[in-house]
Amino acid sequence: MGLMPTHPSTRLLTILLTLTAMACSPLSQEEATPATPATTPSASSVPSEPAPSPPPSASPAAEAPATGDLRAVSVALTPVIDLDAPTALAIRPGDDALYIAERGGRVVRVVDGEVTGDPVLDISAQTTSDSERGLLGLAFSADGQHLYVSFTNQAGDSQVDEYALQDAMARRDSRRNLLLVGQPYSNHNGGNVVTGPDGMLYVGLGDGGAGGDPQGNGQNRSTLLGGLLRIDPSPSGDQPYTVPQDNPYADGGGRGELWAFGLRNPWRFTFDRATDDLWIGDVGQGAIEEIDRIPFDRAAGANFGWNVFEGTQRFSDGRAPNAVPPIFEYPHDGRCSVTGGYVYRGDYVPDLRGSYVFGDFCDGVVRALTADRNTVTADRSLDVTVPALVSFGEDADGELYALSLEGTVFRITAG
Repeated sequence: MGLMPTHPSTRLLTILLTLTAMACSPLSQEEATPATPATTPSASSVPSEPAPSPPPSASPAAEAPATGDLRAVSVALTPVIDLDAPTALAIRPGDDALYIAERGGRVVRVVDGEVTGDPVLDISAQTTSDSERGLLGLAFSADGQHLYVSFTNQAGDSQVDEYALQDAMARRDSRRNLLLVGQPYSNHNGGNVVTGPDGMLYVGLGDGGAGGDPQGNGQNRSTLLGGLLRIDPSPSGDQPYTVPQDNPYADGGGRGELWAFGLRNPWRFTFDRATDDLWIGDVGQGAIEEIDRIPFDRAAGANFGWNVFEGTQRFSDGRAPNAVPPIFEYPHDGRCSVTGGYVYRGDYVPDLRGSYVFGDFCDGVVRALTADRNTVTADRSLDVTVPALVSFGEDADGELYALSLEGTVFRITAG
């Protein structure tokens, strides 16, 4: 279909119609067209044999019980700024500003609701924003000296570049390409990039696209697609990055960069700043959206089950050894594309502390859940809606933001 329509209401209607037909990521506008015919599993094509028992549970998460009462929570949305299709928000250590990525290729620095000066970085000429593509993620190194951007390049492939920073601006002459991953289709690109609690760089990639994972990438450890990658961005010999020796497949058995696999489209994943637990919003196929949670020290080598399982339901014939089930799932009931968020650790909304805040692109309702180890003890709507809810962000104080692809960035505050 090409570039997004310029009129917000037209743009949103187009996106919603497509996502309702087939859940992809919050950026989807059109069905990917396979280069060659492919058989894609569906609920009707799964063998009629009984579904296997639910996959074994993940190990208990670190104990950090919620300090608030989710039932008593009341929140409001405070507009911060309007931008051009914001997709991601990150903070730089030692800087109170918000750094926000726009889908078209700009990164801007925002202070007190205003963009400060020229864009921090503009890669508009290097990216494309058709289908589920564009500038999709950004992160900073633990020391704040480097910026990492994850985007779809002009060839339609996933790319992660590093830039050195000087006076809060990316030095274009410092660009280093860290990662370049071929994409067989235009959807399920993933694109999130996060600096983890260990200082390593984590990159989420979808299964390669089309529908139903026709190439079987989710359960294939010899590809990076359908995986959560963990790399040290420091060069190693003639390689632009280093594979950490404690990665689960550093010595064989799969790609060394893989930290976890079995993911369909991990559009947004985060680490709880209090416990380091990993939370993933993994966009479903046509029936189930799922949220995964696993302790940081048990996540290496985790198999989240796709495309054998969609949530806890069997999706296709095959095996997914030791698959970790989601901690929470929900059907396509007007919702169709999960937008993963953060465990709230801020001060604005005390009763929300310890709850995981998330939403869905299609209905835009902001929701939250609390969990005791591997059991969800409460979940509810927070009774606020963000049109085209594409992402969440967290500032240095643990306060949360919700990003609308239509342009507005909201701060979540007490209602």
